[in-house]
Amino acid sequence: PAMEGPHSTAPSAAETELLLLQKQALAEEEAAKAKQELLAHFLQVKLSREEQSSMWGLHKVRTLWRLAQRKTKDQELRQDIEILSQTFSRIMDCKDGVIEALVRELEEAEEQQNRALRSHLHLTDQLLQLQRCRLGYLEEGFNAQVGALKAEFEAERY
Repeated sequence: PAMEGPHSTAPSAAETELLLLQKQALAEEEAAKAKQELLAHFLQVKLSREEQSSMWGLHKVRTLWRLAQRKTKDQELRQDIEILSQTFSRIMDCKDGVIEALVRELEEAEEQQNRALRSHLHLTDQLLQLQRCRLGYLEEGFNAQVGALKAEFEAERY
């Protein structure tokens, strides 16, 4: 029994030391595990913030890109409108010129028609005058013949 005492205390000290080491190892393992979980949580939060920041950044880039595209399209449309406006003005000037030329031609045609009408009326008046003169001569000839026949008839009667 005497030997049993020292022999049993020595393993018990070794066991205590082993238990202490196991507890320390377990504590260190739990601390490492807690540290690992904390680090994982930190990285998860950081990843979430980065994803959110990335989404905002992408949204800003898309917004700026659309703004740039709209500005470019706006400039293109304004240039197209300017070109169409100039083309329209040229076409309108051309058509105005054609209208003015047609108005001049119409005025000239009306003037020609008026001259032709005046000439026609003048010639008609001359023809009427000529016919009146002719009718006058015929009437004088007729009256002269009637007079001669009357005189002849009167002469035969007496």
